[in-house]
Amino acid sequence: MSFIHDTWFIFRRQVRLVLRNPAFLTIGLLQPILYLVLFGPLLTKLPAGTLSGGSGNGRTAEAYQFFVPGLLIQLALFGSTFVGFAIISDWRSGVIERYRVTPVSRVAILAGRVLRDVVMLMIQSTVLILAGLAFGLRAPLPAVLMGYVYIVLVAIGLASVSYAVALMLKSEDAFAPLINSIIVPLVLLSGIMLPLTLGPGWLQGIARISPFRYIIDAMREAYSGHYFNTIVVEGLAVSIGLAAVFMWLGSRVFVQENA
Repeated sequence: MSFIHDTWFIFRRQVRLVLRNPAFLTIGLLQPILYLVLFGPLLTKLPAGTLSGGSGNGRTAEAYQFFVPGLLIQLALFGSTFVGFAIISDWRSGVIERYRVTPVSRVAILAGRVLRDVVMLMIQSTVLILAGLAFGLRAPLPAVLMGYVYIVLVAIGLASVSYAVALMLKSEDAFAPLINSIIVPLVLLSGIMLPLTLGPGWLQGIARISPFRYIIDAMREAYSGHYFNTIVVEGLAVSIGLAAVFMWLGSRVFVQENA
């Protein structure tokens, strides 16, 4: 079987599993929706100009142009990094072992799962954007489409490395604290909730180590109507680089583990 055919086969199987238990989609979307509802209105009370990238459509629009892109990346971060739990369960139940004795491409086992995660995340992101529009978000269509590109790239990279790490560890007890210890500091240093420019210089300097800061800043620029400046290019380069490196690492792990 070809790689594309194998990937499609794995993708369909994974989608069927999700449709049997759609609670995964709802639970994954619950946290960013709560932030949107409970935290978003607080940003509208900040002094004008506090949030960078305002488009002049009013304080409410400026607040959600700042906040929604951050929530979308947060959704991609947590939705993609914790998918590794599923493959630990599959390994324990013998699903991965059964694939090993078939002609299915080893890389397709990863690619099909990642494709499923990207599609699910796109659905969740669309719901979140629609909710943001109801609260006052104003974003041009090109900005929304560019945002999807960043979300897809983040999802591809993080889901790939999540599956790879989980397959190497083969233990939920080891996987969960490892992921939390890495992702949570990076999220906090990405300026999802508040602009990092409000913090001291030392905090802004440390925050530069988080690649997601550049991606979020680029999405915010796009949502403010700026599509081709340095910030957008930096964010695109970082997201493409992460996706490429993590997909390559994930593929190597799957090939070696299933050799």
